Amino acid sequence: MKKMNLPNKLTIFRIILIVPFVLLLLGESSGWGWYRALFGGILEYVDYISLGIFIIASLTDLIDGKIARKYNMVTNFGKFMDPLADKLLVCSALIALVEMGRIPAWVVIVIISREFIISGFRLVAADNNVVIAASYWGKFKTTFQMVMVCLMIANIPQLQIVTDIVMWIALALTVVSLIDYLAKNRGIMSEQK
Repeated sequence: MKKMNLPNKLTIFRIILIVPFVLLLLGESSGWGWYRALFGGILEYVDYISLGIFIIASLTDLIDGKIARKYNMVTNFGKFMDPLADKLLVCSALIALVEMGRIPAWVVIVIISREFIISGFRLVAADNNVVIAASYWGKFKTTFQMVMVCLMIANIPQLQIVTDIVMWIALALTVVSLIDYLAKNRGIMSEQK
């Protein structure tokens, strides 16, 4: 059995970080008794600790891809798990933020729906031996979604207007990137094997 390379280890690490991230973020609002006993002395800092974990997890996404491409460590495992780890991290954060009342559920439904549509589209494309590159719209969307999640986790009242603006930009980019993606690759769905 081959030893797992560094980019794949970082991807697995990102998935593992989701557990403490969600537990810390949701603990206070979920009324878990053990949570208050364990973190009672630092409750006012829990959002910032959660934010730190989210930022570290997000940075592993940047690092693992660069290492994999630079040192020719791209694997089938990485191709499958890296985007899955990203979606798990972002979707976990968004669902937790809905639970906490920091983001409207319908915004999260739009964002997650876009991810499902694109994932399905990529599967059809792969089945037709077509590789679809990420677009700039998609990259902008990801950047604004990450910034939005960070602002919502930090939950700083003085930045609420900025948080709302970033949310609306992220939402607009989610829709625009979906339309752009489908328009540029509309022939995929009609192609036959």
